[in-house]
Amino acid sequence: MARKAQTEGADSAENAGRLKQIALTYKMTKRSDPKVGLVVAGVGIITFGVLLAIGFLIGHPVYAGILGFVLAFLAMAIIFGRRAERAAFGQMEGQPGAAAAVLDRVGRGWTTTPAVAMNRSQDVVHRAVGKAGIVLVAEGNPNRVKSLLAAEKKRMARIVVAVPVHDIIVGDGEGQVPLKKVRTTMLKLPRVLTGPQVTAANDRLRAMGDLMSNMPLPKGPMPKGMRMPRGGKMR
Repeated sequence: MARKAQTEGADSAENAGRLKQIALTYKMTKRSDPKVGLVVAGVGIITFGVLLAIGFLIGHPVYAGILGFVLAFLAMAIIFGRRAERAAFGQMEGQPGAAAAVLDRVGRGWTTTPAVAMNRSQDVVHRAVGKAGIVLVAEGNPNRVKSLLAAEKKRMARIVVAVPVHDIIVGDGEGQVPLKKVRTTMLKLPRVLTGPQVTAANDRLRAMGDLMSNMPLPKGPMPKGMRMPRGGKMR
């Protein structure tokens, strides 16, 4: 009895958390997409109305109404998800670390490491490893990140052999990929590696280390007024 009560309580808390998350997502989306509520509601009403009309035509309005309700809810969820994602990308665009946030959502089968290379101007390169090989995603000034990408490729070439390396520069200019299309661009890459090959590549790259693990940080709080030496580089 106690276990059942605990389970029901946990389910109620989880449902409440989901509803709260949906409400927060809706508020965030509405700030940049004021018509999202009308569009989503319109899609639901039209979908339900079309299915119900078909039900009357074929003589089964009840069954068609139930199906229409389910499909209307599904259509509303899909449209809301797409518009929420578009709004999130719009708010992230131009912000430092936006590409890293996109890589975290790229999906299963990819291992991402943010900020494997960076310069003093805060141009940064992130890395993702999957069955398509290694993808380096750079954000910052297009001219400066090219040298960062070249240096990172050269560094990896000593460790990982026979693994395809792709590079993406985030931006809206020629030869660049908009932030909202980074995920789809990566998913379209041909899969040429097996699972064990991906694991081996990840192990070698971890052994090589990245920017954060290689950075010599002192133990304890950093002394006030401490600055990086002029000759120091962050790679």
